[in-house]
Amino acid sequence: MGRAFPLFAALYHRNYRLYWTGQLISVSGTWMQQVALSWLILELTHSAFKLGVVGAAQFLPVLLFSLYGGILADRFPKKYLIIFTQASMMLVAFLLGMLVVTGKVHYVAIVVLAFLLGCFNAVDMPARQSFILDLVDRRTLMNALALHSALFNGARVVGPALAGVVLARWGTATCFFLNAASFLAVLVQLVRIDVVSRRDVAGETSSPFRELKEAFVYVKETPRLLYPLLLLALFSTLAVNFNVLVPALARLTLKEGAQQYAYLLTAQGLGAVAGGIFLAWLSWQGPRIAWIVTGALALCLPQIVLGLLPGYSQALFLLFVAGWGMVVLISTINTNLQLNARDDYRGRVMSLYVLLFVGTSPVGNLLAGALAHRWGVPWAFTLGSAAALLAGAIVAACWYRTERRVASS
Repeated sequence: MGRAFPLFAALYHRNYRLYWTGQLISVSGTWMQQVALSWLILELTHSAFKLGVVGAAQFLPVLLFSLYGGILADRFPKKYLIIFTQASMMLVAFLLGMLVVTGKVHYVAIVVLAFLLGCFNAVDMPARQSFILDLVDRRTLMNALALHSALFNGARVVGPALAGVVLARWGTATCFFLNAASFLAVLVQLVRIDVVSRRDVAGETSSPFRELKEAFVYVKETPRLLYPLLLLALFSTLAVNFNVLVPALARLTLKEGAQQYAYLLTAQGLGAVAGGIFLAWLSWQGPRIAWIVTGALALCLPQIVLGLLPGYSQALFLLFVAGWGMVVLISTINTNLQLNARDDYRGRVMSLYVLLFVGTSPVGNLLAGALAHRWGVPWAFTLGSAAALLAGAIVAACWYRTERRVASS
């Protein structure tokens, strides 16, 4: 079946099909809320700095608590954990809408709700990442992750576009209420999923600190987990800073307006969707190391060229290719981790994935901003991506030598 219809192999699994269709609606609502929230903060404060503070409030809990979210994912049935976190995020969206409708919305309240949303995400993301293998077999895992990546990045294009229409016609509160309603789709589908999550019953009596220590030791002693995680940390910190550099490129370097900026984001998002579809199509081959190398090169080389030869027309094409490379790289690493992690450690391993991919965003954003301030936006693209390729090559060489040593012993 996977070879006859390789692009949609994972959707033949009923549980994954229920999960995917629910996420298709919910993730679009999440992106709609993100746009509306940024617009609301700017309306209230007229301050880019205060907008950044809210962003930090959402990212900080992921940085602080995602490892503990991985412990919960290993201790409890993932399905019910995800139902709890999704319902909680639905409540946050509803409260935001109510605050706007009643005219009682204040900046401090938004910061608090953003922090709560980050806390729920810190639990939700490791659980969702490790839950996918409960919905499919190991042979179609890469296809499932690739289709999920295509869904996520497709929603990143559709959600903001819908938000623009809704904001203009009905205002920010409607965006928040629509996002709250979108969670109903995924909650209904989760209830319909019939799955027994893999759990480490023996580990339930361990202390959180001991479980984290065990996970670190396990990853350190497993090269096929350690080196992909190191690569993920390097590339996500040095080469995945589009949210900082793309708007700066559009406004400060290319002197373009908001519409042209939106086109740049759309180009990168479409490239990411294409990357997900590409991996889904070839997923029957498994998570080959060649896809990690290809993804890394496709992510970094266009950014190096863009930095050396900045221009709007080439930026559209180069960001499309970089978006493609980002998804190929990240999704292949994700699949590699899930296939090589033991069932009783998978939640904690995927919490490390979340920490290194999402939790490092503040560090990477700060570094990219500092490079752009010191040498200009184009050089920030070039230097960050060149450093990622160089450091990635060193890690890949160490990985190769370790695999050779293990194979010969």
